[in-house]
Amino acid sequence: MTGRWGQRASALGLLAGPVLFLALFFAWPVANIVGEGLRGDRGWDLQGFGDVIGDPHLRAVAWFTLWQAAASTTLTLALALPAAHVLARYEFRGRRAVQALVTVPFVLPTVVVGSAFVALLGPRGPLGIDLDGTVWAILIAHAFFNHAVVVRTVGGLWELIDPATEEAARVLGASPWQAARRVTLPALRPAIASAALITFLFTFTSFGVVRLLGGPTHATLEVEIYRQTADLLDLPVASVLALLQLAAVGALLVAQEKVARRWAGTAFPLRPADRRRSRTGRERAWVGANLTAMAILLVVPLVVLVERSFRMGEGYGLASWRALGDRTRGTGLSAPALEAVGNSLRFAVVATLVAVVLGGLAAAALARSTGPVGRVLDVVLLLPLGTSAVTVGFGFIIALDEPVDLRANPWLVPLAQAVVALPFVVRTMTPVLRSIDGRLREAAAVLGASPRRVWREIDLPLVLRSGLVAAGFAFAISLGEFGATRVIARADAPTVPVVIDRLLGRPGVLNVGQAFALSSILMVATAAAVLLVDRARTATDRRSTGGWP
Repeated sequence: MTGRWGQRASALGLLAGPVLFLALFFAWPVANIVGEGLRGDRGWDLQGFGDVIGDPHLRAVAWFTLWQAAASTTLTLALALPAAHVLARYEFRGRRAVQALVTVPFVLPTVVVGSAFVALLGPRGPLGIDLDGTVWAILIAHAFFNHAVVVRTVGGLWELIDPATEEAARVLGASPWQAARRVTLPALRPAIASAALITFLFTFTSFGVVRLLGGPTHATLEVEIYRQTADLLDLPVASVLALLQLAAVGALLVAQEKVARRWAGTAFPLRPADRRRSRTGRERAWVGANLTAMAILLVVPLVVLVERSFRMGEGYGLASWRALGDRTRGTGLSAPALEAVGNSLRFAVVATLVAVVLGGLAAAALARSTGPVGRVLDVVLLLPLGTSAVTVGFGFIIALDEPVDLRANPWLVPLAQAVVALPFVVRTMTPVLRSIDGRLREAAAVLGASPRRVWREIDLPLVLRSGLVAAGFAFAISLGEFGATRVIARADAPTVPVVIDRLLGRPGVLNVGQAFALSSILMVATAAAVLLVDRARTATDRRSTGGWP
């Protein structure tokens, strides 16, 4: 009993820092948003909700947010489910490279994705069609960004479904379509539903993609919250919209959790299935068509983005890249665009340190907490994951003005980025810490080691590599964070995503070329961070086969 209470006390001690950080820079700002939305002229009332619901423009924004998320999810499923089948069932040369390629778009900053499709589908794009400012550009970009969600979620389960069940149905006379509909699809339904809900959540709260591609006629709730805050200075309306979005996101997270539990309880036979090479001409055509479609959707936009950064009129040159070192007029920036690269790197390093230290402490506490307490802590620490970044940044604006006004401090940016990155660190490190045999800690404690020494001598060496993986993800997320940063970044200390947004909003070939050049830099930096993460994870997997937990 004493040991159990001591373990709980140790977990609470580890949680002190993360909880205080989230209380100050997440819970307090969000609580102020809720209060702003519920506060009327005569005290607390629901008048603000009535005004928002009665506004035709805001109703149209809510309706667009809903139906574009549904359409984006449908398009993503239509493009990604065939790719998931090919990667799960067939073996071919370069398959691992294709799997890595599929993951890249999901980790790219949304502003890079938006810039890539501006380059591809804009008025000077290589396709010769101008979809910039249309809903089609938004839907295609969302399918690009969320393709990996479906492939990883559905394909991961597809690989474990015993193909013998479908083959048995074929032997009994079922056609390929009947076998897929009656055997494979029911087994995949929970995974498909989970992937669809996650994709819907990401597209429902979309900001960077819609802001860059939607033009003045298309806005999601996330974009409208920003417009009401930054352009119209209407904080009560923005607060109500943020509160409504929080409620919708909460409902989506609850639905996703129920689907995940159903997936965990699937009764279909699961075992790692051996992939095979395509045998017939139809199978080879199926694999080839899907690989071609993936290349067009996932590679072409990024290649065009880099190509457009060098295009000047009818030729090519380095004028856009050289101009990054010059002061850009008309964008509201007080420094050359290239200085934003240094700002982004500095802010990302600070945000990564904060997120990894606090996330590591929180993961250690979760690993020592079991039962209902552990589940509650898990939910509390992951709340920022279900809250839009614009809402977090907006909360900073209205909440951090007293007792000390922090809103003009440029280092508030990495704190907001750390809030966004912290749940990913917790998710990455907690499973590794939970896998450590508790008897090792108990033996060390019996031998007289203090809790700090137990952590240093046992936990730290085992979790160090997962900490590096978490740091890589946190750095990539912080480097490209756009929603919160766009709200709170100062004009004299902008980040790369903020500068890209401002450059794309100004006319002129040189401004657009600079935006594409900065997007290319951000894309390479993010890809490098993800590559390091992949190498660290591969090394971890190799060592785990030698006895690592």
